Amino acid sequence: MTDDIAAGSPVSDTSPPGDGYLGDPAVRAEWDNRYADRQQLWSGRPNGALVAEVAGLAPGRVLDVGCGEGADAVWLARGGWDVTALEVSGVALERAAGHARDAGLTVRWVHAALTEAGLPPASFDLVSAQYPALLRTPDAAAERALLTAVAPGGVLLLVHHAGMDTRQADDSDFDPADYVWPSMVAALLNDDWVVEVDEQRPRVVPDGGAGVHHTDDVVLRARRLR
Repeated sequence: MTDDIAAGSPVSDTSPPGDGYLGDPAVRAEWDNRYADRQQLWSGRPNGALVAEVAGLAPGRVLDVGCGEGADAVWLARGGWDVTALEVSGVALERAAGHARDAGLTVRWVHAALTEAGLPPASFDLVSAQYPALLRTPDAAAERALLTAVAPGGVLLLVHHAGMDTRQADDSDFDPADYVWPSMVAALLNDDWVVEVDEQRPRVVPDGGAGVHHTDDVVLRARRLR
């Protein structure tokens, strides 16, 4: 990866960008409203599957997809990773940047949807997507964006709540057919990749925050060979 994100991408080392959001304004508004409803939406602790899977990796350049309030990004930066953190919600990015400043850490913040961010391809030693809300499209744009971002020798780590992909659409307007799931990404892996982990396991649940009722994870970890 070059020292700077591709021209035009809204990036800041110390605070989130203002009005340079790249993506669907309706998606941004939806997530801004979710975060604004609560002073803190998530636990503030790094995701357990990320901690477990990163333990054996040498720090390098990492893309945190859907960074939320920044717990993973801050944890990775503290561990020596060069962190680029992407998020659609400006409210979440403000909180995330504040946590990084309080910790004395530098993170590149990208206020964009993954498919609109213009990230340089093959640039990250680790692409981490922890429970992402990636919208599904006929051309598999989000799935391909995840894979394209990984550098040769790098790792894609995609974690989601087990069973979500088979739920029925409900009154909350959640329809699993609208979203990308690990199996869809795994289906795109070719001979340039080796799957290191593809399993369901008990979730390490942080105390507090939304989503504590989910008890099992689906973990996909794949390494790009070339």
